[in-house]
Amino acid sequence: MSLGYLAEHAENARLALALAEREKAHLAYTHRTLFAQKIDLQWVQSLSKREDLSEKVDAFVGRFGRLQDHIGEKLIPRFAALLGESPKSMLDVLSYAEKIGWLDSAEAFVGARKLRNLLVHEYMDDAELFLESLQAADGATRMLMDVVAKMAGQAETLGLNDHSADKTQVERFEGPTR
Repeated sequence: MSLGYLAEHAENARLALALAEREKAHLAYTHRTLFAQKIDLQWVQSLSKREDLSEKVDAFVGRFGRLQDHIGEKLIPRFAALLGESPKSMLDVLSYAEKIGWLDSAEAFVGARKLRNLLVHEYMDDAELFLESLQAADGATRMLMDVVAKMAGQAETLGLNDHSADKTQVERFEGPTR
């Protein structure tokens, strides 16, 4: 059985997926290299003296936030439109994604958003809270990457697997790459 979709939304969905896959790859690299280290309280406390580690954390937090924002604000809404849905609020978007199976838990996605805010704001203030947040972000990263993989599977099921969106098209859709 083949699922139908609204062709007028196909290009935006393809472009959103192409960008999400690129952001996923960048986050995967930073995640792999960051979490290859033993991250404990001493490691976190050393961040103020180790610019190389601080840069790695900044890259991870930035990429984590960008992928999460893109999933919630662009990827899921564009795929919902592709299927004829038009969720209004972020909670509607996440509930729809959970219902259709793209997200295992809308609540976990919202929790990851709060986690991202902690990673940004507690970085220099509370080493223990930052450590807990960073450790939780390890699992949340896997959740974000899983969402992109599920949505790529949805694209495949729908027959949208023409990944010919080149860099120019993605830049036109989202602005210059970072």
